[in-house]
Amino acid sequence: MLTGANIVLLGGDARQLEVIRKLTELDATVLAVGFDGLSTPLDGAVHAELDGQLFEDADALILPAVGTDDDGTVTAVFSDKQLVLEEDYIARLPKHCKVYTGMAKPYLKDLCTKYGIGLVELFERDDVAIYNSIPTAEGAVMMAIQHTDITIHGSTALVLGMGRTGLTLARTLKGMGARVKIGVRRDEHFARAYEMGFEPFYIKDLAAHAGNLDLLFNTIPTMIVTAQIIAQMPSRAVIIDLASKPGGTDFRYAERRGIKALLAPGLPGIVAPKTAGRIMADCLGRLLMEDLRLGREKR
Repeated sequence: MLTGANIVLLGGDARQLEVIRKLTELDATVLAVGFDGLSTPLDGAVHAELDGQLFEDADALILPAVGTDDDGTVTAVFSDKQLVLEEDYIARLPKHCKVYTGMAKPYLKDLCTKYGIGLVELFERDDVAIYNSIPTAEGAVMMAIQHTDITIHGSTALVLGMGRTGLTLARTLKGMGARVKIGVRRDEHFARAYEMGFEPFYIKDLAAHAGNLDLLFNTIPTMIVTAQIIAQMPSRAVIIDLASKPGGTDFRYAERRGIKALLAPGLPGIVAPKTAGRIMADCLGRLLMEDLRLGREKR
């Protein structure tokens, strides 16, 4: 349980509603900032205004999936007010406090380092990333259905990257009857893809596999679907780039060639916010109970 824990939750979207629900069930005191436009009650949390004093007694600070932008602005879809995580707020946090977010940009990382505050990036954890790969794969399939005039069954789909998202997506497409070719860089990934019934190839040979495909899904966050690759693709092809912004596709050249190319990061929070929120909430609940227990033992 989190009885006696003071948690500041700053901004976010529908996923944070599941986090609030979970933390209040665990008996934490949750001060929620950036939810003043919400039309429904906050299930036991307390609405709060952004003020430096909030941070002085915090045992944990929870930020949205992307903690802040490069200037400290925090996304808050349930408020018209701009939320900015100022340096003074981090400076006021007790040393035992940790900041929890999905992923952190340099602004947040630098502040936490400067003031000796622990920073936990949930999306860097294997368990969270694997769970999140499920709604990501479903969302990618949804986009493919919406933007093609063929069925997934019988199509030829290339998946670039055999990480946590790529593997789940490849299995989902194969289960729907697609011919799945998967691009890898490592020998062990090539062997595993072959063992699982996919058609593996090495990324360096991508151009040779681009001439006969219906769908290309990229999960690699570097420029990999270049103009040279797109030039080899048939005009019917659709590219769905799941990598974090700016993606790994030359979108300008794709548009010039008339090939539909879609950048789709953050699908879990878009297509299944309740499930994505529960994934974050369950992980946060476990981490907070362990981190706060250790923090109290050290004090």
